[in-house]
Amino acid sequence: MRWLWTPAWIARHVAMVVLVVSFLGLGWWQISRATAGNSISWGYAVEWPVFAGFVVYVWWREVRLARRNAEGAAESPADATDPAGSPAESTAAESTPAATTGSRPAVRRPVRVSRVPATAPPPAEDADLAAYNDYLSWLNANPGARPGDYPG
Repeated sequence: MRWLWTPAWIARHVAMVVLVVSFLGLGWWQISRATAGNSISWGYAVEWPVFAGFVVYVWWREVRLARRNAEGAAESPADATDPAGSPAESTAAESTPAATTGSRPAVRRPVRVSRVPATAPPPAEDADLAAYNDYLSWLNANPGARPGDYPG
């Protein structure tokens, strides 16, 4: 639990408390305005506590994820520093995400693969499309002409 008291986590805790108190205070302010006769404030009076709840949810999720990562690092320090492990064993463990974290799959970074541009197939000859393109090019070449003047 020491990782919860690092400077970055202390800043997160403080930000969460400040945001929740601010949002609940704004909700209380909107309730006081709504009871004074401002009817649109009833919607905001509901909205601000929802924002506070969302901040608490995100904070709880981040704490849970960090705790899970810390427990995973504490359980298997030999996996990261094992020079005798063969590449076949490490790729087998990486291919099954549930193997590293028990029954829950691990969240991993996406694999970035360089893309090779696909070659486009040769365009099929379409007589109607070619005639339409000729018509458009003639209209572009003759800006003052009307569409009915097209000789084709």
